[in-house]
This record gives sequence, C-alpha cells and structure tokens, in this order.
Amino acid sequence: MFGKDDIKKLLSEDYPLLSILIGITLISLSIGPFQNGDTEWEFAAAKGVLKWGVPYVNSVGNIINQPPLGFYIEGLFFKGFGASVNNGTVLVMLLGLGSTFVLYKIGKELYGKPTGLFAAALFALSPWELVLSRSLLIDAQCLFFSLLCLYAGILAIRRGSVKLSIVSGVLFAVALLTKYFAAFMLIPLILFYLYSRPKNAKLFVKQATSFILPALLFSLLWYQTVLRKGVFYMFQHSDFSELNVNGVNLSYSFVGVFLWNYGLGAVFVITAVFSLILLFAFKKELLKAFRFDLICLATIIAILFVDMILGVGLNLQAPYYNAIKYDYQALPFFCLVAGSLAGKSLSLLNTAKLKTKLNRKLILPIVAVGVSLLAATLWVSINSAHYLSTSGFLLFKVTMDQSVGYSLFNYTLNSQSSLLISLQYVGFLVLLSGLLWFSRYKLHDFFNAVLKPSCRSNRDKTLSNPK
Repeated sequence: MFGKDDIKKLLSEDYPLLSILIGITLISLSIGPFQNGDTEWEFAAAKGVLKWGVPYVNSVGNIINQPPLGFYIEGLFFKGFGASVNNGTVLVMLLGLGSTFVLYKIGKELYGKPTGLFAAALFALSPWELVLSRSLLIDAQCLFFSLLCLYAGILAIRRGSVKLSIVSGVLFAVALLTKYFAAFMLIPLILFYLYSRPKNAKLFVKQATSFILPALLFSLLWYQTVLRKGVFYMFQHSDFSELNVNGVNLSYSFVGVFLWNYGLGAVFVITAVFSLILLFAFKKELLKAFRFDLICLATIIAILFVDMILGVGLNLQAPYYNAIKYDYQALPFFCLVAGSLAGKSLSLLNTAKLKTKLNRKLILPIVAVGVSLLAATLWVSINSAHYLSTSGFLLFKVTMDQSVGYSLFNYTLNSQSSLLISLQYVGFLVLLSGLLWFSRYKLHDFFNAVLKPSCRSNRDKTLSNPK
C-alpha cells in the first residue's frame, strides 16, 4: 500500500528530481524539432542502416564520415516506431533526459544533493541543451554515454572496483563510437583519479587496462574488420581538412561570443564566474567543493582551448562555425560549477551562524547574491526556452559583426495561443515547484537570518542572562 510514509518520502526525497524530469519533458515537447542539413544527412544515415545494414547516405558505398553506433541506435528505434524526423527527435529528447538524470547523480556524488538538483535544472533548461536535445543529431547521444562513463568511472575510482572500471570502459567505447568528442571525458576522469591518489599500483594497472581495452577492441572491430580501412581512418574526418575560405575575420573570442550570447547566456556565465570567485574567497569553508570545481574548470578550459586551436590556430571551418557542437561536452561542467552555488550558499549560511556579527553581515549579502544569481539564471533560461519555441530560424553566431555560426530551422512553429505553449508553462511550473520544495527550509533559514537578526540576538541575551 502507498501510505503516508511513502508520500512523505516521495515529496522530501524524490519529488524535486521528478519535477525537473517531468517539467523539462513538457517543455521539450513544446519546442522544435529543429532541422538543418546535418539533421537531414544523419537521418539519411540512420535510414541507410535500415536499408543496407550500414550507415550509407542515400547510396551504397557513401558511408557517413562519423562513428557508426549512433545511427544503429537510431535505426533500431526507427524499426520499432517508424522512420521519421519527429520520431528520431523523441529518441534524442529521451537521451537528453537521461543526461539530466546522470548529471544529477554526478553532482550529488561529488558535491551533494543541492548541487546535483540545480546543476540538472540548469542543464535541462539551458538553450544549448534544449536545442541539441530537440535536433536529430548524434551529439546528445554521445553526451549521454559520456556522462554515464564519467559517473561509472567516479564510482570505480572511489570504490576501487575493477568491475565498475570495465563498465566505465565499455560506456566510453560506446560514446567514442557515437562521436569522437567523447574523448574529452578522459580529462575529468584522469583529474579525479589524480585527486583520489590511489596507492595500489596493481589495482591501477587492472583498472586502466579494463577501461582502455573495450575502446580499442570496438574500434578495431569497426574500422579494421568491418570497414577494412584501418583504425587511423577515424582521424580522416572532413572537419580536419576543410579550411575557412569565405573571408571570415577569425578571432579567438568566437567561443566566448557563442557562450555569452547564445549557448549559456550572460547571466549563466556570470553565475558560474561568481561561483568560482566564492570558491577562492572562502576556500577553507568550501573545501569540499574546491577540488571538484577545479576539475570542472580544467575540463572546460581544455575543451574550449582545443576548439579555439582548431578553429583559429589551424583555420578549420567546422570547429569555428560549429562551436555549439564542438564545445557541447563542456556544458555539464559549466552546470556543475554554476549549480554548486546552491551548495556553497548553504555552506556559507551554516558557517554564518557560527561567526561573529561582523562576519554575518559580510556573508549573508554574499549568500543573497548567490541565491539571486541562481534564480536569475533559471528565469532567463525559461525566457530563452519560450523564445526557442516561437522562433522559426536560429543562428548561433560566433562573431557578432558577421552572420557566421550554426543555423537551425523550426518548421513546426508554435503560436502564442497554442496548446503546446500552455503545456510549456505547466512544465515551467512543475520544474520550479520541485526546486522550491527542496529549498523551502534553506530559504526559511536564510530569510530568518536576514530579517530577524535583532530578535535572535535579544533571545540569545535572554537565554544567557535569565532573571
């Protein structure tokens, strides 16, 4: 029977996460699907799997220049539900929901539940994720398996488990055979391993071997045995040969332009930066988050740096125009850094209770700024989500003075009065209700500390000097 205890557990423990997953599902259904030449090309490759058993595009021998696994997954889905762009976009949306859930688990494992929930909400609502999780592209698939690999790897390192290392290795191989960007997930895994400082050399060899072997074996099987082109064929991608030849004024700021104006938005970036500032300003109080934030920051910098070198240093067209795809693996780490502001604010609020009156006056305004930035980021993301659902054409520019970037079309444009827009508003309310429910006691403590310091002070004097 479903009793009072079960209801209480659902509301206190499970509802916040469920509200995010349910809310973003409703929001996603009201947006897109988005299409362009890439989605048509990849859709043709998935249909090639159904027709020839190989991801050929439109004709035998014209194999797509991407790893194959994503198209086999799409082909299997099409076989069960029918081959159409709309059905394929549903699959991508489900994988996006999976990424949201896994990011919550990673955030909870590393930082705690507050960070896990807010990181998941920021990720799900970000324009970057909403667009790619509503486009028939393999990027969302790759990110889902990459995050699963990272989560299993973190557990394997913490528990010293070879079995979990095998699981993580298999997931890495799956992600790598979906898209090469999965290689970026090696950065946080290696850094987390170094942070953990394991001392058992034999265990290290076993874990490293069990992690690496699946990727090697799967790659050999596909590129050497099936395609007969050799393993190094994976590096012969057109993205690494086509140069910028259209008179584009190259600038290393193209990544920043995309993040500030489109992928994340200015408020999101400011929230993440403020979170990092708090980290260094209150290192002692926020020691638990310190190393994990540094791992996230190093991963973000590495991914963005590689894209800048490819796009400007090597003058390659795809890495420059397609920052939305090349930097996508950095999005979860941006969300963890920004989402950790929830846990940091809570830690500082608890610390303020033990500090002197002067320190409380310093810490409480900082906590107020942190809470306000998180709320503002969610609000701006909600507005961006609404804009996406009412826009027929999107261009994610990488330079503001030229129409250069990644473009997508929405052929199922929603009107302001449509049923889907109403569904979207319900989704916003459901998602926010879970976050507010989870934060209710923390917000009560904060407002109590801000609004009633004199009452608490008088009460403490009365208790210490009773008549």
